[in-house]
Amino acid sequence: MTLNENGLAPSATILSALAPSDLAYVPFVSVDNMMKNLLAIGVEEFIEGLAGYIEEDFRRWESFDKKPRIPAHAPQGVIELMPTSDGKTFGFKYVNGHPGNTKSGRQTVTGFGVLSDLSNGYPLLFTEMTILTALRTAANSALAAKYLAREESRTMAIIGNGAQSDFQALAFKALLGITEIRAYDIDFQASLRLSRNLAGSGIDVTVCKSAEDAIEGADIITTVTADKRSATILTDNMVGPGVHINAVGGDCPGKTELHKDILMRSDIFVEFPDQTWIEGECQQLPRDHPVTELWQVYSGAAPGRTSHDSITLFDSVGFAVEDFAALRYVHDLLPKTGHFEKLDLLADPDDPRDLFGMVLRSQKAEAAA
Repeated sequence: MTLNENGLAPSATILSALAPSDLAYVPFVSVDNMMKNLLAIGVEEFIEGLAGYIEEDFRRWESFDKKPRIPAHAPQGVIELMPTSDGKTFGFKYVNGHPGNTKSGRQTVTGFGVLSDLSNGYPLLFTEMTILTALRTAANSALAAKYLAREESRTMAIIGNGAQSDFQALAFKALLGITEIRAYDIDFQASLRLSRNLAGSGIDVTVCKSAEDAIEGADIITTVTADKRSATILTDNMVGPGVHINAVGGDCPGKTELHKDILMRSDIFVEFPDQTWIEGECQQLPRDHPVTELWQVYSGAAPGRTSHDSITLFDSVGFAVEDFAALRYVHDLLPKTGHFEKLDLLADPDDPRDLFGMVLRSQKAEAAA
C-alpha cells in the first residue's frame, strides 16, 4: 500500500480530516458515569451538595423563566418536558411517569436532561436524569423540611416504598438527622427491600403493616405512591399537631394522596403555584386558597413553620428550576470527578455555512475506504 508523507494510507488521511473538532463534542454523563460520580462524592454528600444548588437557585427565583411543564398524557402515563432559563443558561428535562411499567421490567420514571449556553445555543451537558431525578426529588424534599419540620424531628414515616423511598430516607438523614424510618407499602416486599437497602446506613427501619401503624410517633410523614389516580393515603384523623407532611406522589392531574380536610388544617407550601394547582394536592382546593411559595421562605420573604403545633404540608410536584439546579451541579462536578464521555453530538463543518460540504467529504471518505 502506498503511504503519504504522514505515513498514513490515503483513506486514513481523509478520515483524520473528518475527525470532530472540540466544538462538536458535548460532555455526556451516562448511567454508569452518573453512578461513578455519585459514589466518588458519596450519596449523602451528593444530596447535600445538590440541595445547596437548589436552595441557591430558589433564592434567585425571580431571574428564572417559569412555566408549567409541557405534558403528553396517555391512559398508561405521561411524558413531560420541563424547561427553564435564568437568562444566561437554558435547561430542560425529558421525563415520563408510567406506573404500570414495572410489570414489564421497566422503570416507572425515566429521564434525561440538557444544559445549554443561551448566548450561542450550544449544549454544555447531556446527562441521564433517571437517577439524578430521584436524587434531586429527595434533596428538594429534605431542603423544604429543613425550613418546615420541627427541629427535633428524628422519625419519618414513608408510605409508598418504591424507587424513590431509599433516596428520601438518605436525604432526610443527611439534611435533618432522621435516624428512624417507619415504612409501609401495599406490597410488603417493597418495604422489606427498603429495609435491606438501608441496612448499615445509620437508619433504623421498621416495616409496618398499615399506614396507620407507620405514622405512629412520626414527626414527618412522606407519601410517595406511584398510582396515577386520586387516592386517600392519609385521612384527617391520622395527622396530629406539629407534623410535617412531605406529599411527593401527587404529580399529575387527577392524582392526589391526601384527604382534603388535611389541607384545610395545614399551612401549605408549594414550588410554582400555577403548576401545583394543576398537578398537586391543591387540585382539591379553590385557586384563592392561601399557599406560600418556597422561594419566599428560602429568601426570608415569608415564614416557614410558625409554631410547634402547626401542621406544615409541602405539596411537592417537582419543578424545572430544581432540574436546572441539578444539571448545574453535575456540570460543575465533572472537572473534579472526570466521570463523563465526549459525545460527538454537534455538526461542525469547516465552514459554518457549508453543512452539506460535510456530507460530501464523508461521501469521499467512504468511497476511499
